[in-house]
Amino acid sequence: MADNDILLEVQHLRKYFSVKGMKGPGVQAVEDVSLFIKRGETLGLVGESGCGKTTLGRTIIRLHEPTSGRIVYDGETIYEGDGKRHSAVKMLPYRRKMQIIFQDPSASLDPRMTVGEIIGEALDIHKLWATKAERTDRIKELLAMVGLNTEHANRYPHEFSGGQQQRVGIARALAVRPEFIVCDEPISALDVSIRAQVLNLMKKFQKERDMTYLFIAHDLSIVRFISDRIAVINRGKVEQLDGPAKIYEAPASRFVASFIGDTNFFSGEISSVDGDYCTIQSAGFPLIKAYNDRNLAVEQRVDLSVRPEKIRVTLEPPPPEKGAGINVFPAKVQDIVYQGVYTKYWLKSGDRSVSALKPHSRFLLDQESI
Repeated sequence: MADNDILLEVQHLRKYFSVKGMKGPGVQAVEDVSLFIKRGETLGLVGESGCGKTTLGRTIIRLHEPTSGRIVYDGETIYEGDGKRHSAVKMLPYRRKMQIIFQDPSASLDPRMTVGEIIGEALDIHKLWATKAERTDRIKELLAMVGLNTEHANRYPHEFSGGQQQRVGIARALAVRPEFIVCDEPISALDVSIRAQVLNLMKKFQKERDMTYLFIAHDLSIVRFISDRIAVINRGKVEQLDGPAKIYEAPASRFVASFIGDTNFFSGEISSVDGDYCTIQSAGFPLIKAYNDRNLAVEQRVDLSVRPEKIRVTLEPPPPEKGAGINVFPAKVQDIVYQGVYTKYWLKSGDRSVSALKPHSRFLLDQESI
C-alpha cells in the first residue's frame, strides 16, 4: 500500500484525564493506540460503553489534546508528543478537512440559533462565501442535500424530530466540504425506522465525495454493514483491527469473540495436532476438531469460540464414517426462541448449556429432544 493511500495515521496515541487530588498521570481513556485510515475508507470503531471510543475519535481530530503519541494527517504531523503540535490558528485548515457528527443531535445544536445560523457558522469561520446571497444559496443547498426543506433554515432545533436534527448535524459537517468525518454514534439516538435513512444518506455522500469515515458505534450489525475494517476497543486499547469477516470468524481474543457476536466457549487442552487441524479435549465434552490457525501445540490451553450458526441441530445422529463422535454431542432442548429467519435453540449437554441457530422453513414448537 502506497503512503499516499493513507489519509490519517495515529501512532502510540494516549489520552489521560487529570482528576483533582489524584496522583499520577490521571484516568486512562486511550492507551497506546496505533492505526491508519485509508482514503475513501470507513473504519468502524466498536467497544463497550466507557471503553474510550468517543475519546479516541475526539482526540484524533484534537477536540481533546492528546497526552502523548503522534497524529499524521495527509502526510503532515499535526501532533507529536515531544511538544510539536499545530497551534489553534495553524489547525484551522485541518478543522475544515476534519469534521465530526455528534451522537446526540439535540445536545450538539445550539438551541438559540436557527438551523440556517448553525450551518452558516461553519461557512463564516472558514470564510467560504463572498456575498450574502452565496451564503444563503449554500445553506439551502446543504439542507436539500440532507433531505430537508429550504424553509427549515428559519426554524430552531427544538422544532425538529430527532432524525431531522441529526440531518442538520450532517449538513453542518458537510458545509466545509471535509475529507474526513468522525461519526460518533450518529444514529444511536434515532428511532429504528430513521436509522437506515440516515445511514444510506451517509453512504451516498461518501460515494459521491470520496469521503473517509471513522464510524463509532456499538450496534455491530450497522458497523459490519458500513465498515471496510473494524477496530475493537477494550479499556482504551485496540484488541483487534481487521476486516468484518475476519473479526467475526477469527477473533483475536476471548473479549473480541464474545463482544462481536453471540458465541459458545469451549475451554480445554490441545490433545493432538494433525496438519492444519487440532483436537481439543474439553472437560465433560466429546472431542472437538478445529482448524489450527494459531499454530497451537499439544497440551496448550485454549478457549475455542463456536458461533451458534455453526452448530447443526438434528434429530438423527450422523453416519459413523463422518467423524466417529468428534464434533458430535447429544443434547436436550431447554428453550426455543423464534427469531424470524432463524430459530434459536438453548441446548443442555451434561452440565453445559450451548446455543444454536437453525434456519428454518417452518417453526417446530413440539421439538423437545435431539
